[in-house]
Amino acid sequence: MTRIALIFGISGQDGAYLARLLLGKGYAVHGTSRDAEHHGFANLVRLGVRDRVQVHSATPTDFRSVFQVIRRVAPDEIYNLSGQSSVGLSFEEPAETLQSITLGMLNILETLRFIDAPVRLYNACSSDCFGNTGGLPATEETAFRPRSPYGVAKAAAFWEVANYRESYGLFACSGINFNHESPLRHARFVTQKIVAAACRIAEGAHERLKLGNIDVARDWGWAPEYVDAMWRMLQQDRADDFIVATGQSRKLEAFVAGAFAAVGLDWRDHVDSDPALLRPADLSVSSGDPSKAARVLGWRASMMMDDVVAAMVAAERGQGAAL
Repeated sequence: MTRIALIFGISGQDGAYLARLLLGKGYAVHGTSRDAEHHGFANLVRLGVRDRVQVHSATPTDFRSVFQVIRRVAPDEIYNLSGQSSVGLSFEEPAETLQSITLGMLNILETLRFIDAPVRLYNACSSDCFGNTGGLPATEETAFRPRSPYGVAKAAAFWEVANYRESYGLFACSGINFNHESPLRHARFVTQKIVAAACRIAEGAHERLKLGNIDVARDWGWAPEYVDAMWRMLQQDRADDFIVATGQSRKLEAFVAGAFAAVGLDWRDHVDSDPALLRPADLSVSSGDPSKAARVLGWRASMMMDDVVAAMVAAERGQGAAL
């Protein structure tokens, strides 16, 4: 029988790639948006799968809305990728960030508890839960010490999932995802901001790129590979949580240098530091140990930061890079 998947947050980068992956595996794919009738679903269109996905209007923070769409779709698997997803924006909108992530997750869990159906649930967690780890790679046993409203919300959602798994026997798990990028990344994210600016400047635009702290180090991976890890988590005999990362951390300065080098420019001639872009609190180094995912899921990242930069620049310049 055809398996049915429901993706909360299907319009984003990960939602679109996950929809394409699941369709390729023969799933019937459903997704939600706050107003599906008037949403363009540009990422699904760009990947060429919009006409194969059935969309529904649903607001994760409204229990009735979540309950109705889950009952209507009757999915075998649910992927929760919804909620405010920008760390920087979370400092400006902490209440919206906390509510959209924590209440949205709780409503899905409560619905599954009420309907008592054998649905498998994936929750998109974040490396921002860990905070600073002193430069040491975080494992699944590393304590959470978040340093942003976004990280606090994701940590709370993680423990919601763990509690419902242990207390009510739900098949519910969290993927603790480190940074992962693609050409579908929204323009407000720093990686896409860098790539787009480098390409515009290379084409003759008279502008300078303004950035905050470029000494921070992150573990950057390729989004299409990360959604495969999400799917693998729901195919296991037992629900568990996994770090999803490349295992290599690089400074943001290296990402900037790589993007400008890819278009034949020296970044130092085109980039300014802007104190206004500094966050109230930030992580100096974000590093993850993906060995458990490799051992249990058979998942390993094949694209590292340099590969990700090259692919994003090629796509931005319309050079036929694969999405």
